[in-house]
Amino acid sequence: MSIELGSPHIEKAADGVARLRRFPRIRVAQLVMDYLAHGWSVDEMCRQHPYLTPAEGHAAMAYYFDHKAEIEQQIEADLHEYEAARRKPEAVRVAQRLKLRRNA
Repeated sequence: MSIELGSPHIEKAADGVARLRRFPRIRVAQLVMDYLAHGWSVDEMCRQHPYLTPAEGHAAMAYYFDHKAEIEQQIEADLHEYEAARRKPEAVRVAQRLKLRRNA
């Protein structure tokens, strides 16, 4: 079940996360991270992600600017989840094995 936002490109699912309607696995927060981390314009996002249409990119950025606190909270949660996973012993062992393979 989705909530209508008035955008043909963005939907907010029952989990409260805004996503691309055409590609529900792509969250608005993911595209915003490209903007924040790399300084990418919508045109650059479309070059880097060929599945993305300019209208979808602009809709995602418009959603971000209208719901900044919500999206930045999701990004912060993603960063905490990444850091927690990175500190797990099994993640460290995998990283060490990959380094050993690269150096072999």
